[in-house]
Amino acid sequence: MQRAAIVFSLAAVFILGQVVAAAAEDTVWRPLVERLVEDGYDRTYVESLFGRKSLKFDPRIMARKMNVLLDTKLSKHQTDAPVRKPKVMSRYLNPILIAGAYAFFREHQADFAVIKEKYGVPGEVLTGLMLVETKLGTQVGRHNALTILAGMALGGDVELIRPYLDPEDVPPEIMQWLTRRTLQKGNWGYGELKSLISYARKNGQDPLNIPSSVYGAIGLCQFIPSSAIHYGVDGNGDGRVDLFDMKDALHSMANFVKRHGWKPGLDRAAQLKVIYRYNHSESYALTIMAVADRIGKTNSFFGN
Repeated sequence: MQRAAIVFSLAAVFILGQVVAAAAEDTVWRPLVERLVEDGYDRTYVESLFGRKSLKFDPRIMARKMNVLLDTKLSKHQTDAPVRKPKVMSRYLNPILIAGAYAFFREHQADFAVIKEKYGVPGEVLTGLMLVETKLGTQVGRHNALTILAGMALGGDVELIRPYLDPEDVPPEIMQWLTRRTLQKGNWGYGELKSLISYARKNGQDPLNIPSSVYGAIGLCQFIPSSAIHYGVDGNGDGRVDLFDMKDALHSMANFVKRHGWKPGLDRAAQLKVIYRYNHSESYALTIMAVADRIGKTNSFFGN
C-alpha cells in the first residue's frame, strides 16, 4: 500500500507539473492570441493553434535578430570602423555549385521558356536566386515558421530579450534606438504571422508544419509570408500556391522580380537594383547576377 501511495504521489506531481507548464505557456501566448482575435481571426482556431505543446516561446528568436542589428549599429557608432564595400560572395561561384546550377537550368529549360515569355525574366537569373536562397531547392530551412514569427511578434518588448543581448552593457542612446527597433520588428513579425496563418489556411496547411529560415522565410523561393500572398503564383495549375512546389516557386520568383521592375533591356545597374529588392544586400545582388552570368556563359559554351 505504501509503495502504491508513493507511485500515485509521483504521478500526481508529474501531472500537476504538466498542467502548470501548459498554463504558463498559455499565459505567455495569451496577449498574442487576444491580439489576433481582435484582428478578426477565429478564437477557436487561434486558441487551438497556440495551445499546441510543440509551440514554445523562445526570446532568443528576437534576440538573435536584434543582436545582428545591434552589432551593425555599434560598428557605425564607432567613427573609425571601416566601410565594407559590397562584393560577390565567391563561395557561390564554386565550380561544383555552378555545375549543379547549370544542370538545374537545363532540367527546367521548358519551364524557363514559359516563364520568360510570361514575365520577361531569364532562367539564368531565377537559377541564381534558387542557388543562393535554397541551394537549388534542397535547403528550405530547419526552423518552424509559426514558432519563429510568433516568437518575433511576442518579442517586441525589449525587456523580454535583454538577458540575451550581446553585449549587455549597451550605451543609453543605443538602447533607446534598440527599444524602438525591437518594437518595430515585433510589429513586423506580427504582420508576417498573420500572413502565414492566412496563407496556410488558404492552402489547407498546418502552420506548425511549414519549415522556414531563421527569420521565417518559407518555400523553395524563401518568401516571407506577406510576399507569398502578394506575389505567389499557381505555376502548375492545381489551384493552389504551394511555394514548396518547384513550378509554383519559379513562377512566383519571376512574378516578384517582374513586379519590382525587371524588364528586358535593363542595364546592369538597373538589374542589380531590382534584385536588391529580393534581399536587401548589394553583395547578394552582385552574387545573383554573377551566377546568372556564369550559367549563361556555360550555356553558350555548349552551344545552347
